[in-house]
Amino acid sequence: MPLTDAAIRKAKSAAKPVRLYDSGGLYLEVAPAGGKWWRLKYRFGGKEKRLSLGVYPDVGLKEARERRDGARKLLAEGVDPGEHRKEQKAAKADRASNSFEAIAREWFGKFSPNWAQSHADKIISRFERDVFPWIGARPIAEINAPELLRAMRRIEERGALETAHRALQNCGQVFRYAVAHGLAERDPSGDLRGALPPVKGRHFAAITDPQGVAKLLRSFDEFKGSYIVLAALRLSPLFFVRPGELRQAKWSDIDFDKAEWRYVVTKTDSQHLVPLAEQSVKILRDLYQITGGSPYIFAGRDPKRPMSENTVNAALRRLGYNTQKDMTGHGFRAMARTILHEELHFDPDVIEHQLAHQVPDALGTAYNRTKFLSQRRKMMQIWADYLDSLKSTAAPIAVATSNK
Repeated sequence: MPLTDAAIRKAKSAAKPVRLYDSGGLYLEVAPAGGKWWRLKYRFGGKEKRLSLGVYPDVGLKEARERRDGARKLLAEGVDPGEHRKEQKAAKADRASNSFEAIAREWFGKFSPNWAQSHADKIISRFERDVFPWIGARPIAEINAPELLRAMRRIEERGALETAHRALQNCGQVFRYAVAHGLAERDPSGDLRGALPPVKGRHFAAITDPQGVAKLLRSFDEFKGSYIVLAALRLSPLFFVRPGELRQAKWSDIDFDKAEWRYVVTKTDSQHLVPLAEQSVKILRDLYQITGGSPYIFAGRDPKRPMSENTVNAALRRLGYNTQKDMTGHGFRAMARTILHEELHFDPDVIEHQLAHQVPDALGTAYNRTKFLSQRRKMMQIWADYLDSLKSTAAPIAVATSNK
């Protein structure tokens, strides 16, 4: 006689398991401790087997019968429902181990050791804050373009459009990594090209008129902070590299004999060379007496780490400059690019190579660190002399137009 809900509720435990049969091999087993388990008895390959269908009351009578019917359908198709369940569990575990978050962290762990710490921190923070909560648990092979776009839209909707673009770019890197390792068939981020609104160009605050530069350079002499930070201020216009590259600069990359600084540009993973003007060498030699025991030229409070990423901007603010409107550490690049071309008449290609920008080149040597090296050596010394002249006279020195 089939079971009823009332009979199930009234079922009592005994010293041994009690079995209350329904139909089609389904029965309820009442354990001595009082727990009630749904079981299915069936035969497959000539052997009697049992399959657990859940615990009452979490699984009611109706649902238990539905699960029984599903198992019997598999039997009719020649499939052992017990083995089928094991395969499903294994597949689920496999998908979980290949979740987007798992693969993203694997990708991050493989490549992040070659990045600047600040760059690595930004990427993993972006994933943890804006991506993992929405698609992190999903099997990477099952994520499609609309699902990925919904996650990016969440970032856009809180007004962080640039972050959304960067997150999409990072997700694409993870998907391509998964494809390369046979964990996914394609990269859905490629289907989202143009799906997000473009980011309006952002310009870093910069002083580009000679009189303003002269005033800025003279203000450095009024700085009351440490000599390490003062040296960073004075070398920022001389080097005009990216702020992260400046603060991460290492003594091992400096060649005093050749007056060169060679390092790898994190943004492009390419070799770069900065010819050192006489003024730069002098500042570096003085600074070596202070931080020479650290790997970093601009050592932080912990000599094993560089100064913080906000040090130069903080110093500019102490000197009275608004880093949002007047001048920022990144602005020294725009300062040099503008004045070297408009005032000192150097060839734009030479300037762009010194800025470590990609320059169209039919020979594919856009990032060749020795490209235009003789011209760049000349340019860096003239630039340093020009800055000295501005600082002392507030009037630009005369430079021949043969620098093109």
